Amino acid sequence: MIAELGHYLLVLALAMAIVQAVVPLIGAARGDAALMAAGRGAAMAQMLSILGAFAALTVAFVQSDFSVLLVAANSHTAKPLLYKITGVWGNHEGSLLLWATILALYGGAVALFGRNLPPSLRARVLAVQGMIAIGFLLFMLLTSNPFDRLMPPPAEGRDLNPLLQDPGLAFHPPFLYLGYVGFSIAFAFAIAALIEGKVDAAWARWVRPWTLAAWVFLTIGIALGSWWAYYELGWGGWWFWDPVENASLMPWLAGTALLHSAIVVEKRDTLKSWTILLAILTFSLSLLGTFLVRSGVITSVHAFASDPTRGVFVLGFMCVVVGGGLTLYAWRAPTLKPGGLFAPVSRESGLVVNNLLLSALAATVLIGTLYPLFLDAFAGAKVTVGPPFFDATVVPLAVPLLIVAGMGPSLAWKRGDLGAVLQRLRFAMVAALLAAAAGFFVGGISVDGALGALGLMLGVWLVAASLADVAERIQIAKGAGTAWRRARNLPRAAWGTAVAHLGVGILVLGITGASIWQAEKTVTLAPGERAEIGGRVVEFRGVTQQPGPNYRSTMGDLRLMSGDGPGARVVAKLSPEIRFYPAQGTTTTEAAIRTNGIADVYVALAGAEPVDGRWSFRLYHNPLTPWIWGGALVMALGGMISLSDRRLRVGAPRRARTPQTTGSLPPAPAE
Repeated sequence: MIAELGHYLLVLALAMAIVQAVVPLIGAARGDAALMAAGRGAAMAQMLSILGAFAALTVAFVQSDFSVLLVAANSHTAKPLLYKITGVWGNHEGSLLLWATILALYGGAVALFGRNLPPSLRARVLAVQGMIAIGFLLFMLLTSNPFDRLMPPPAEGRDLNPLLQDPGLAFHPPFLYLGYVGFSIAFAFAIAALIEGKVDAAWARWVRPWTLAAWVFLTIGIALGSWWAYYELGWGGWWFWDPVENASLMPWLAGTALLHSAIVVEKRDTLKSWTILLAILTFSLSLLGTFLVRSGVITSVHAFASDPTRGVFVLGFMCVVVGGGLTLYAWRAPTLKPGGLFAPVSRESGLVVNNLLLSALAATVLIGTLYPLFLDAFAGAKVTVGPPFFDATVVPLAVPLLIVAGMGPSLAWKRGDLGAVLQRLRFAMVAALLAAAAGFFVGGISVDGALGALGLMLGVWLVAASLADVAERIQIAKGAGTAWRRARNLPRAAWGTAVAHLGVGILVLGITGASIWQAEKTVTLAPGERAEIGGRVVEFRGVTQQPGPNYRSTMGDLRLMSGDGPGARVVAKLSPEIRFYPAQGTTTTEAAIRTNGIADVYVALAGAEPVDGRWSFRLYHNPLTPWIWGGALVMALGGMISLSDRRLRVGAPRRARTPQTTGSLPPAPAE
């Protein structure tokens, strides 16, 4: 009965979503407090219903109930408990249920913690969330029901895709969806503000913490996915510009622009129209990612669905949401009054440049991702847009973006002094130039040397500029006592900005090392032989066969040596694997990685069988590669520090009863 209970709870959630979408919207139009308050109850009821459905599906997976079609297709009795649980969302139907669950949790959070919002705005935000929930719940119930029965049930399941049986992929989708779906709150606030006719600094204060939380989750989710691809696929790389990778990067870029734009609205009451548009586009790009993954129009290790009916439904839903949002924006945005003026050299101008470059990056990735699909659909031609295109188009946009990001926090609001900023950042500029010289020293006078110098210069520039900005704010030159006192009083949002920018600098350094100075080779070794890679020596000792819970492992035994001479000592043991999963008849690669925090020695078995007694290995030496994920985590930490700022957690105070006209729209017509 657990499957039937889950199905009925989904139907109940749909009914509650309809109430949530309609009743508070009518109440806001009529000024009826009771009807507006009904949205909170409906949101909570929808959240509890979907949580119950998600729990029911989880129980079915844990108990290996193969009478449920989804469990039979994606689980196995021998699978470890962790992967039985993660199997809930390691498929099309379950991942949609996870999406809807997180959407309901966000709606419930607005209902619970949005008490300081004006009742009409909260009612409209919850109504928009309810409309989005209706689309996803209908999608599940009509085309992708996770509770379909299979009769008679098989004795054993087909097991989860082996590529997904990994801790990185266990947590990657939930974090990614917390980011994707989190931007639905920014979208709902934007639509509600357009309907209500009020877009001002208070609105920006309310929307920023939700956007920031979504951005932090998405940053962590992308980093986990990149780390999984690095050590699981055995190719030594961390990003391949796969269409589904791009699908997560695009809303991240737009969401980053939205965060910075909302700051301008809050501080200077300007860029209101642009911020509303960014909120709509960011969630639209999240929906586009859903379409790409679930429509079957692309082939990827991430893609789950290939049913055209599902693709048509998602495309139609996306057109309704995106088209409706943009139509409302086109109608209401022209009436938005511009805010205060600012000089060409100012914090506002820096943030505008930041927004334009981030938007251009998102558009570039969008074009590169969709162009092959459009060409195939309309001309029947097959083309591949890969790393060469993205490297050639993204880098020229990223360079000025990183330069401006280093200068922006040091600029004054309204009117800045460029000379004073450069004077303040003089040590950062010197450090960046020294880093560029080091890049040429390592890479020589060549294309790789120039690119390495550029990457090191930009990374060090951002790191040093972030530290210099903090040093200036706390007036470190006036002594430790003054610096400590000012550091304690510095807003957490300022600390968060500095830490996040520091993380970007670390990330750029990691990307530079991994992209420019990676060394790789394929070798065949007999037991007792050694090979050198990037100045490191590995010695092959042999291969063993190891049983796993639901797989068989061919495991290499190698040693990382301190040198190549007879007196070389063992530094570390490396155990690359190839795992065979009998239930699906597939294999996966498990790379062995030894890191010292500055560089990785990366070894992968290139074949499951020896040839003439010799085994093949792929060897990589990846300088600075650990800094890619370290930088991403520092960026997320910066976001969390900012989110802990009391001004964001508390939100904007309640409005006075006397309405303010500055920066407001004319009253919206009755819905």
